Amino acid sequence: MTTIHTTQQLGKALRAARKQLGLTQSQLALAAGVGLRFIVDLEAGKPTLRLENSLRVIEALGGEISLNGLPAPTGGNDHGA
Repeated sequence: MTTIHTTQQLGKALRAARKQLGLTQSQLALAAGVGLRFIVDLEAGKPTLRLENSLRVIEALGGEISLNGLPAPTGGNDHGA
């Protein structure tokens, strides 16, 4: 598991995963349904990118987000309030 504290660390981790899978930035963009510029900015650690698209890239790489140290949600509402 990789611990991420900054957008730069996220970009570095995603770049390493992409390269380990033998994907180009263009191939990953296509697989995730995002533009090439988004992948370039994400890997560069740009802090103002859409979370939804970032999650799509993580999923396309076979990863997932896990939150540690936060209380578990209560109730059946997954949308928060």
